[in-house]
Amino acid sequence: QRCLERLRSSRAKLLERYRRAGDAPGSGALLVQEVMEQEWQVLRDGGQQPLQQMLEDPDELAVLEEIQQELILQEQLVIEEYEQSLRFDEECLNATLEGLDASDRIICPVCRKNNLNVKAHLVCCQCGLHISTQDMTEGKLRSLLESTVTEHSHRCFHSPEFTVTSGMEEESSLLMSCPV
Repeated sequence: QRCLERLRSSRAKLLERYRRAGDAPGSGALLVQEVMEQEWQVLRDGGQQPLQQMLEDPDELAVLEEIQQELILQEQLVIEEYEQSLRFDEECLNATLEGLDASDRIICPVCRKNNLNVKAHLVCCQCGLHISTQDMTEGKLRSLLESTVTEHSHRCFHSPEFTVTSGMEEESSLLMSCPV
């Protein structure tokens, strides 16, 4: 019980040691070994039971081995938790960086989920939007969308909706409409 308490209170020490050790093989039991040695020292100094007698009793040794295995498992759980925390932090950082990278992108006005892919002769989206264009750039398209939405908002408080239209002979085009 004292070993477990000491291991819990040494969590910061464990994480620091793990950071320094990296993924070195065999580094998993370092702190458990240290904690158990300290407790052995306490037992030896306390003189509750002669140490030699304890080490010769197979039942006592089995119990000590079981305690050590349990403590090693506890230490591994803390290390796993630390690694999960690192992975989560890395995922958050990557998502933030992707968001910064995509901040100049245009979100599709039809599905409002994906970024538009704008090329000189084509504007498309994963949702199925596929419109042929002439000399289109992201800047031009953003300006057109912003100006039409702004113009609509001067006359109406409702949000317009966008759809893709295609006639029998005409090219696909983006249509802005208002349900009101």
